[in-house]
Amino acid sequence: MTHDFVQQAFHAFAGGDPDRISAVLTEDAEWLSPPGNATAVALDRTNHMVGKAAISRFFTEDFPRLFARDLTVTVHRLHADDRSATVEATITANLVNGNHYANDYCFVIELRDGLVHRVREYVDTARGNRMVFAESHAENQEDAADTG
Repeated sequence: MTHDFVQQAFHAFAGGDPDRISAVLTEDAEWLSPPGNATAVALDRTNHMVGKAAISRFFTEDFPRLFARDLTVTVHRLHADDRSATVEATITANLVNGNHYANDYCFVIELRDGLVHRVREYVDTARGNRMVFAESHAENQEDAADTG
């Protein structure tokens, strides 16, 4: 049951539906990402979100401003018991700057009362920064056309 719940939670986060996201979180849920990660920097947001409302708002309003389309979360491994879960996943998307995003993540999840209470996110921040802050693919094509 916990395994299925965690998969449903990840589909909720990726799907951007505020009701589905709120339904999987405790009221005082926390999401901790690495300091200086590209998503938080690009969106001018904290790497430590606290509360169901803040996390839901991030995934429904902020996240789509960077991850523009074709968002896919591929879960490679998921280990869960009644109190915690560990998820290895790859997130891919097309960014608003035209670049393709693909990065591997590890999420350590603490559950409380059958809901997500705390998520600690681990990701290659240098790789994320290269994709998010590099010149866009579209800009590179325009530059090549201007010089050719």
